[in-house]
Amino acid sequence: MSNSDERGLVFKVVVVGDGAVGKTSLIRRYTQGDFQKQYIQTLGAQFTNFRTEVESTPIDLIFWDIAGQEAYGQLRGNFYQGSSAAIIVFSQEDSEHGKKSLQSVSKWYDDIKKHCGPIPVILFGNKIDLINEDILAKNKDQVDILFNSYRFLGFYNTSALSGDGVNIAFEIIVKKLFEINRHII
Repeated sequence: MSNSDERGLVFKVVVVGDGAVGKTSLIRRYTQGDFQKQYIQTLGAQFTNFRTEVESTPIDLIFWDIAGQEAYGQLRGNFYQGSSAAIIVFSQEDSEHGKKSLQSVSKWYDDIKKHCGPIPVILFGNKIDLINEDILAKNKDQVDILFNSYRFLGFYNTSALSGDGVNIAFEIIVKKLFEINRHII
């Protein structure tokens, strides 16, 4: 979904990944500048509106934070409809959950492409505040394989807790959407 009116451009961005990888926290960090320590599981989908600007053009983003639990798998196709871009999030933490979330990236990518077609997709490796450089390097090898196998717009290490890398990563999506749609203005 992208359209233009007197307000500027409007884009729907789906944010996907396994449960508890930090999707909601990343959106909150970008849109509100803070972090909520208490984990609250997303049920179905959660929506966040955010306004920013690129080259003096207002950009309205509607983030669809999609629940990562398998129980919501049947609903996801409906949630993806009309998306302009997608963010896939995995956890960099050194645990079974972190490893599984990284392995699930290809599943999420295929799901997005199946339902959305050729939209920009960016990859966030979240929770870098929980790991050391050795784990980051180990994960990088796996991320490089994924990145070279799929057509990601980019890959960014992020921490919703500290804010590291968050704004830069989200702004890449915003700038790409503006670039693709600037002719509409």
